[in-house]
Parts: sequence; C-alpha cells; structure tokens
Amino acid sequence: MYIPNSLFHKILVRIFPNRSPRMIGKIRDNQKRIISKTRISNTTFIDHPKSLELGENVYIGHHNFIEASQGITIQEGCQLTSFITMTSHSSHLTLRIYGKQYGGNEMKGYIKGKIEIGKYTFIGPHSTIMPDTKIGKGCIISAYSYVKGEFPDFSIIAGNPAKVIGDTRALDEPTLLENPSLRANYNEWATIDS
Repeated sequence: MYIPNSLFHKILVRIFPNRSPRMIGKIRDNQKRIISKTRISNTTFIDHPKSLELGENVYIGHHNFIEASQGITIQEGCQLTSFITMTSHSSHLTLRIYGKQYGGNEMKGYIKGKIEIGKYTFIGPHSTIMPDTKIGKGCIISAYSYVKGEFPDFSIIAGNPAKVIGDTRALDEPTLLENPSLRANYNEWATIDS
C-alpha cells in the first residue's frame, strides 16, 4: 500500500505528537525568566539542566546530548546544530584503570570540568565537546570534531583531536566589505571583550 510522504508524516505526528522534531521557544533560566529568542529542540536531552547557563538568542538543534553536571555556559548567539555531544565529565580512563572496583567519588583519572562556549560560536553536527573546554567567541567548530582544551576567539576548529585551522575574521571580511551596513552589527559583539 502506497502512502504519500506528507500523509505518512501527518499520521505519525497524530500517533506520536512529541516524537517529531520541533523547536521549543520560551526557554526559562534557573530564576524562571524567559531567555529572549533562545530555542531548543524537543529531541535534545539535557542532563543536569540546573547547571546549564544559556545566553539570549541561542539555538540548540535536534538530537543533541548535553551533560552539564560540572557546568556548561553557552553564551549569546551560539548555534549548536544536530547530533552534538557535550559532556562535563568523562570516565573513559578510570573505567579501565579500576576495572571491577570502578565507582565512588574520588577516582584517579576521572576527568571533569566546566565547558564554556563564547558568543556567536557555531558548532557543526556530530561534534563532541569534552570536559574542561573553553571556546572563544566567534568560533566555528567543523562537523565531526573532537574538541578538548582552550581555543582563542575567532578560531576555525576542526579535527580529531581538534586544532585551530583558521580565523573566522578572514572568513567574515569579504561579506562585511560587500555589505558595509552590517559592520556595526558585527563590531557590536566582536570588538567587545566577552
């Protein structure tokens, strides 16, 4: 039996209304205030939401996993695409070292630390952001990158492990030259220290 895609989609949405990816607005901070223009997909899972700080105009797309037990800050204007993992702790080393004795509070080799994402940074799909990572403002993280460490403002970040491969200001300049009326918008956030 042939069912047109549009009809099939309508049937699925009726049967599983919360399964279809969609963006949710009116996101609230820990003080219950609405964060202006911030949207998160209903398919993104946030573990320890009270330890997640979001700026205004943040977009968090579909099918992401955000584990914020040690704290994650995503500043104004950031965009996280889809299938991104951000985790503020990792047990990959301790699991092997401790074997059957794994578990407990103060295990040697257990990695934990805050993640900070600077203003107007773009994170490409299928990227992983590890604990104790600080990304500057105006950065681009390329798809499939494994990111750990500290990266300066305006970095183009790519690879596994991720490295700085360029500067977003060089990428932005041709568009700003073609559209001089946009420079004031750009300078408003790009020239002020985060």
